Amino acid sequence: MDRSGKPSRAGGMSVREKALYHQIHPIKLATDIIAEIVSLVLFWRHALWLGLAVHVLPPIAASALVIAFVDHEPLKASPLGRYVERHMSRWMQAARLAGDLVMVAGAWLHQPWVIGFGFVIVIGAWARGRLLEPAMD
Repeated sequence: MDRSGKPSRAGGMSVREKALYHQIHPIKLATDIIAEIVSLVLFWRHALWLGLAVHVLPPIAASALVIAFVDHEPLKASPLGRYVERHMSRWMQAARLAGDLVMVAGAWLHQPWVIGFGFVIVIGAWARGRLLEPAMD
């Protein structure tokens, strides 16, 4: 282990670091956003199994591919990389998931305001660091 408590390794990033930084890769973000929108339409129509498949499978595939094949060092060195390193804790990831589930429930129940509330939760989890430390780079 190194001084930060992370497993030491010779050249390269740990899987844990890759799991953190892959969240900000453009392909991963685009996949998540598109899957969210399409699946919410499917949930609205009560197409449960298709909605679940669209909601879960493309983001998992994108995560696996980005974690396995992308160089994460540029992501880590970017301002957004420094931001997620500092602010995207497991609690904030859980908050994003909670917001996502609220949006799904809102679509299923045909309640646009619930979808909007879930969206605010997700955006709040992403923006928490900016809200707490607005002078950050």
